[in-house]
Formats: sequence, structure tokens, C-alpha cells
Amino acid sequence: MAKYTREDIRRFAEEQNVKYIRLQFTDILGTIKNVEIPVSQLEKALDNKMMFDGSSIEGFVRIEESDMLLYPDLDTWVVFPWTAEKGKVARLICDIYNPDGTPFDGDPRNNLRRVLKEMEELGFTDFNLGPEPEFFLFKLDEKGEPTLELNDNGGYFDLAPTDLGENCRRDIVLELEEMGFEIEASHHEVAPGQHEIDFKYADALKACDDIQTFKLVVKTIARKHGLHATFMPKPLFGVNGSGMHANLSLFKGKENAFYDTTGKLELSETAYQFIAGIIKNATAFTAVTNPTVNSYKRLVPGYEAPCYVAWSARNRSPLIRIPSSRGLSTRVEVRSVDPAANPYLAMAVLLAAGLDGIKNKLSAPAPVDRNIYVMNKQEREEAGIVDLPGSLALALDELKANETMTAALGEHIFEHFIEAKEIEWDMFRTAVHPWERDQYMKQY
Repeated sequence: MAKYTREDIRRFAEEQNVKYIRLQFTDILGTIKNVEIPVSQLEKALDNKMMFDGSSIEGFVRIEESDMLLYPDLDTWVVFPWTAEKGKVARLICDIYNPDGTPFDGDPRNNLRRVLKEMEELGFTDFNLGPEPEFFLFKLDEKGEPTLELNDNGGYFDLAPTDLGENCRRDIVLELEEMGFEIEASHHEVAPGQHEIDFKYADALKACDDIQTFKLVVKTIARKHGLHATFMPKPLFGVNGSGMHANLSLFKGKENAFYDTTGKLELSETAYQFIAGIIKNATAFTAVTNPTVNSYKRLVPGYEAPCYVAWSARNRSPLIRIPSSRGLSTRVEVRSVDPAANPYLAMAVLLAAGLDGIKNKLSAPAPVDRNIYVMNKQEREEAGIVDLPGSLALALDELKANETMTAALGEHIFEHFIEAKEIEWDMFRTAVHPWERDQYMKQY
């Protein structure tokens, strides 16, 4: 990650003809927020004196304690390539601070920093994340509103003309590369209209920043193609949903702590303990990694999404897969995460879950190398396999009962997250849906 000084930022702004700067941050629900300032206010921003009304942001503070400060992370400077030549727009991602200069407990980015410090106290130097975000492309109507009409009927790894999203996807990749992303793969996914773009792993904080930037770029470029990009986990019934598999690894300096040439499967004791921690806390962190009512329409059998808490080095039906790469690329892939998740919160709970296994020297269960989807309930119970929560309500109950995961969120975020999500569930529970009318209007 580049290390920039105040002088660098001033010089970049001048050389790149930047006229506006977006001071960007993320709320508890994972929504990107920003305060846009003219370049004339850059010095004030660099002095950490830009203030905003935190009471207007989901899960931040009450109206009587509304003033919050934006502290730009200078290393996140980037110019949006698609902005006008006569006045480009740059971006700085910010941490949120209280007026007294202390980090704000409700800032998801600050919260991830806190959990990373706990990791460092255990002797690890880096927590790396390689995300695999998927999304759908739908056509826009004449009013610019998204329809349910897909832009193609392509399938996994298809080419044009079947994959009509190829040009859009290529433009997204070009914009991302101009912004400094190292793209590793770009392809059509299994479902019609579904796409995946993978970028190189990074330390967790930067990777989460990159996920948020990625979402913004995808949506912006898709609209230029007359399309709407959605990271909704399951926008269509009967086809695969969108996931965001998280490839995780811990490092000690330049050594991958998950790799051991003498270990079974060439995995270290640390790796097995990390896996055990993920398995122990999986049902509780699901509310954070799969945070919407819709997320649980994806976590069902038959559509490649994991529904069961188990691990394997071979098949893709369990929650955790160990990809075959070893050495520095040794990693644990958690397959349940979806792209609606707030990445900062998702990585905080996943890291805390893995560290729980390491701190308590937990033993990983035996791997499950059978296709779990074809196992009946008795076979799963005999193998010690439990189900992931089947709804947001059940997931919230699991989260509330797990001290490790609530501690990973911190008191402020935990309370506001639970409050917001219980309201969301109650709105869904009390709404009357088209399916109900189709089933019952004539029958009763």
C-alpha cells in the first residue's frame, strides 16, 4: 500500500487537475457515504477539521451528540478516472473521530483496526483478504430505473455474443486498473446476467477499502452501459445467488502462518485452530456476513452456496474450503459471505472467530469430503454438521448469544446493528408478499 504525505496529496491534486474531493466513509449497514468538498478546502481536510452531522447516518449517534470529525487516510487517495477532464474528482477514505479527538466506536473501519490490534498482540503481523465479489447486471428502463430484464443469457465462463455483459465488465476492469487495482480474473458467473471480478489479495483494511471502491466503480460503469449492477445476494428465484467468498490468511512477517510443509495437508496447527474457530462461531457471525433478509434466500441447497458448517480441502459444499495452493498462497476460503455485507464488520467477526480458535487452541473437526447436499439430516448429525441459520431472525438470535462475536463488533456497533436488523426483519415479517396472495387469495 502506498504511503502518501500531505505534500504528496497537495501535489497530486494540482497535477491531476482535481477540483473536488469526496471524503468517504461507511456506515454500519455498509453503505458508502461521502462529504464532497472543493479543492480549496483540502487543507482543512488534511488538518482533520472537516465535520459532519453524525445523527443523520445509520447507527452513528443521537441528535444531541451529532458532531463528528473526518480523518482522511492519505494512503487511500485516488482520482476517479471517469470524471470530467476540466475538473476531476478524487477520493479519500476517512476514519470517524469524536470531537475530543478519540476514535468513534461506531465507525466500522476503526472497529476493524481494533480487532487487528488484538491479532498483533498474538504475534501476527498481517491478516490478508482475497475477496471474490459477484454481481448481477439488469437493464434500465426509459426512466433509468432497474428492471428485472437481464442483459444476457450467458453461463459460467461464457464468451460474447452469449455474454453481452463482456464489454461492460471489460470497462469496469479498465477503470479499476487505472485506479491501481490488480485484477486477477474477470468472467461470467453461473447464472444469466451474473458476473465476477477478482482482484489481488491485500491486508484486510485495504481489501475492505477496495471492496467498497469496487462496488462504486461497478455501479457507475454499469449505468454508463444502460445497466443496473446489484450486489443483492439473491435477486432472482431459481438461479444461483451472488456470494463474496473470502480467502483469508494470517502472516508473521513474510511467513504464511497457515503453511507447514510437515503438517497434514501442509497446513499448520495455527491453520487448523483458525478453521476450528470459524466453525465454532459460524452460526453467530452469519448475521454479519449475510446481513439482509434476502441473504437467506441464497443460503439454500442446490445453488452452490454453503448451508452447512463443515470444512474440506476437496469439495465446495461445506462452509470452508482449503484451496490447493500452498506456500505464501495457503489460505482458508469462507464461502458463505455475500456482497451485501459491510466488509469491515465481516472481516472483524471472521478474524475474531479465527483468533478464538487460536487463543483457545481449538481442534478442527474431521474434514467432510462428501457432497453434503446429498446427505440426509441423520447423516449430517452423525458427522457433527450443523446448519447455518435459515433466516435473518435466527441469525440475529445466534449473534446475540455469542460473546466472542458481540465483542468483535464492540458495544456501540452491536447494539445499533441489532436494532436496525430487527426492524428490517419485522418489516419483512409483517409485509404481505405477492407469493401469499398467489397462494391464498382464491383458496380462502
